[in-house]
Amino acid sequence: MRRHTTWAVAALLGLAPATIAAKTAAESLTMQPQSRLWFDGTSTVRKWSCSAPAFDVDVQSAPGGIPGVLSALRVVQSATVRVPAAKLECGNGTMNDHMKKALQVGAHPTIEFRMTGYEVTKGGSGVEGTLNGTLVIAGQPRPISIPAEARGDAGGTLRVTGATEVDMTQHGVKPPTLMMGTLKTGPKVTVRFDLAFKG
Repeated sequence: MRRHTTWAVAALLGLAPATIAAKTAAESLTMQPQSRLWFDGTSTVRKWSCSAPAFDVDVQSAPGGIPGVLSALRVVQSATVRVPAAKLECGNGTMNDHMKKALQVGAHPTIEFRMTGYEVTKGGSGVEGTLNGTLVIAGQPRPISIPAEARGDAGGTLRVTGATEVDMTQHGVKPPTLMMGTLKTGPKVTVRFDLAFKG
């Protein structure tokens, strides 16, 4: 009897690594070059916009990630967005300098969003939901919920779009001022993204 019990335990232990691997197997969704991320703001003079010409998005999902996403299944296991703050481009050298100073890029070179969970439902032409996570700006982490939509494009590309308002002062960022204080930027910006992925 003991021999059979020992054999059963050994068999289960032998299967354990394969079972764990099956549960943790993941695939990366690769961000495509046409992906965009930018933010719009206001000031006492005019509206303004800054883009992120360089950023990285790391998305890990269960196998068959894109079809699963489009079927409103919770297949995405993790998602992280990293933006080099020093590379933000506002279309004006002076504005660039003031923005970098406000974001304290020397001490905190990266703006980062880390997803902690999400809700998703089937929508009209794809899926829609909310990305929950932590947004870190100037070294200050704050919880955030971002509405987003996802749809499939020709060629099997997954497009994820969305926008959310961020109060920069909650991250300890003082809104930049220009022209000897005559141009004052508002404390809130709208972050927008149009991301493309392939499995």
